[in-house]
Amino acid sequence: MSYFNYQGKNVFYEEMGNGSPLFLLHGNTASSNMFYEMAGKYAEHHRVILIDFLGHGRSDRLAQFPVDLWFDEAMQVIGLIKAGGYGPVDIIGSSGGALAAVNAALEAPELVRRVIADSFEGETTLKAFTQNVVEDREASKRDENARMFYYYMHGDDWEQVVDNDTEAIRRHDETIGKFFHKPLETLKPDILMTGSKKDEFICALEPGFFERVYGDMIRKIGHGEIHLFETGGHPAMLSNSEAFLERSRRFLES
Repeated sequence: MSYFNYQGKNVFYEEMGNGSPLFLLHGNTASSNMFYEMAGKYAEHHRVILIDFLGHGRSDRLAQFPVDLWFDEAMQVIGLIKAGGYGPVDIIGSSGGALAAVNAALEAPELVRRVIADSFEGETTLKAFTQNVVEDREASKRDENARMFYYYMHGDDWEQVVDNDTEAIRRHDETIGKFFHKPLETLKPDILMTGSKKDEFICALEPGFFERVYGDMIRKIGHGEIHLFETGGHPAMLSNSEAFLERSRRFLES
């Protein structure tokens, strides 16, 4: 277990395995603990690097999260790649981690070889989700399974982490709305977009969402692949873990 400094704060990361470097990026309200099982399997063929974004897991806490959260998280990833001399790397990001992964690839294409972006909203905020995020998060804090998940991800102060994340999502939707600073047309690394057709957070709001949104993004990028799982929930990476592992390995080894 190690830490690196980002803007005066300690960011937790750890490594396992040997081979080409592979970063795994967690989603909102989560930490690198979400990859507990998957990381070991990837480590059979890769040097896996796990990171807890600032304010999450074992990293330093923040009084509030940056409004441009997923861009700031990408800057943390780029900082760690440079500090550790890892590049060029492959990145798998899930949910909010996918947004950070794409941002990292756009901002530092010389440091990123391939990206797998799993179960994410696309280029802009999904209004149907953000309009209800405060109410939905409050409900999740009363759900025993959700509470156990949050505690496993962050420890005793999990509720503050969740509240900070909820507020960042709300403020981002109101003031920014777009996830990426650079046009998708400038994205150079190979990319695979994945998701589940039964995603309860996204496809429940709009059936066929991933087909439409991912398709539009791939057309702008000019290259890339899409793989959608028929079953499983959010994120597809965990709800379809074995199939995802097989599909991601084919992409990373291509």
